[in-house]
Amino acid sequence: MSHVMLLHSAYGPRPAVESAAQRLRRAGHEVFVPDLYDGRTADTVEEGMAVKDGIGGDELLRRAIAAAAPRSDAGLVYAGFSLGASLAQTVALGDAKARGLLLLHGTGDVAEDASADGLPVQLHVADPDPFEPHDWLNAWYLRMRRAGTDVEVFRYQGAGHLYTDPDLDDWDEEAAEQTWRIALGFLADLDAD
Repeated sequence: MSHVMLLHSAYGPRPAVESAAQRLRRAGHEVFVPDLYDGRTADTVEEGMAVKDGIGGDELLRRAIAAAAPRSDAGLVYAGFSLGASLAQTVALGDAKARGLLLLHGTGDVAEDASADGLPVQLHVADPDPFEPHDWLNAWYLRMRRAGTDVEVFRYQGAGHLYTDPDLDDWDEEAAEQTWRIALGFLADLDAD
């Protein structure tokens, strides 16, 4: 069983996030979903970005770190959707006890001095994705490898950015099911180690 912190996207704690958490729980994992938006949700990406900007990136990161802190001794798997993936990545790279990093629809900057020897990382992303262009992903991959992580990248052609959310126009059922099948295998492999 993995202990997973699952962070929501810029849309906030929408039903799809809780559905994802339930899927992981049914597979035997302990999952907690911090609400970084104080209960607010958005119907459009523009609304979500306005909420994000109103709270501020530094405050969102502080909230993510505070949510992880009481559980980090368990060796967390950090996971997130889009904005949440970026935050999960930053927190995981700063946690020497992190067991894994599952990124759905997003990545973040990698500090030059980042070091996470052997940290298993799995990224699932649309191809193409306007928020994760190829040049960015290629550079991100190289920086993550330089930091010592063990990265796998899965790209889904024709899917929309947040293709795992059935309530959004980006929804792609086939890509979503493939993502969850691979992600559950990733978590099972972490448990086997």
